[in-house]
Amino acid sequence: MRKPNVYAFGGLDRAAHLRLLPDWYERHVMLETTRIVPLFQDRNLVAGVGVPPENPWDLLPGDPEAILLTPEEAEHLLPHAADPVLLGTMNGTAYIALDLSGLEKEHAEAAVERHGVFRDLRRFGPNLPAFEGSVLAYARGLAYWHRRHRFCGICGSPTESRRGGHQRTCLNPDCGAPHFPRTDPAVIMLIEHGDRLLLGRQQTWPEGQYSVLAGFVEPGESLEEAVIREVFEESGVRVGQVRYHSSQPWPFPCSIMLGFWGVAETTEIVRKDDELADARWVSLADLRRVDEIGLRLPRRDSIARRMIEDWMADRG
Repeated sequence: MRKPNVYAFGGLDRAAHLRLLPDWYERHVMLETTRIVPLFQDRNLVAGVGVPPENPWDLLPGDPEAILLTPEEAEHLLPHAADPVLLGTMNGTAYIALDLSGLEKEHAEAAVERHGVFRDLRRFGPNLPAFEGSVLAYARGLAYWHRRHRFCGICGSPTESRRGGHQRTCLNPDCGAPHFPRTDPAVIMLIEHGDRLLLGRQQTWPEGQYSVLAGFVEPGESLEEAVIREVFEESGVRVGQVRYHSSQPWPFPCSIMLGFWGVAETTEIVRKDDELADARWVSLADLRRVDEIGLRLPRRDSIARRMIEDWMADRG
């Protein structure tokens, strides 16, 4: 058994049976044991962090603490929250996500200033306990989905949140289509050849930033086929053996990352599109001295970083 990736396996009971209760919100929102998870425009509430560094890839300084409010602490926020979501329960405590994105930024910040600040989870998530990180990621993913599915994709009519925030239903009586939270499957693959890894850099990344390759699964395609296709499209490298590593929820904005290790059958790099700014083979020796050679590895919360570190650890 591999240890869980960041944002995964937090231990929350998703309590699907409670979502069916028409009064689930009224039942739980004012219980002393309930905890409210506030969000604002894809940012989570955190305390104990300093001024964000200029580089958006760097973690926030300080010792982050995820802020989960009691109903009393959140009472002034409740009238401003759109589409509350029952995330689940743990040890008798219900967790409810409240999205405050309908407020102006200054009003949202003022409403929570005595508790913390809204920040991008990727800037502090790796330093949170596993449970808190998974709850904040879960809340972020569902809040994002709700804000982008307020109208029916079939007839264009308004939709309404149902089933504890895990379904939206078209309000057009002639349609009534149910819509469910969307998760896009993406493969992410560590491709090896001897003591070297195939790494790439996207156009928008800072100079020196490299990671393993990744891409979305296409309709009618198996995960293994997606691995082989994506690597060939982005680098021209042919992949043979493919084996599963682990998975990671990645609500940035709405993906599940499916990690694989693959063995390269060819090594010549021929980039077939402009998706990558660069692709190259990096040796184990160079990975052990990235600071010396000016190479930046993926974020510490990513499955990409985890796979690289696991590969290096396997080689002693």
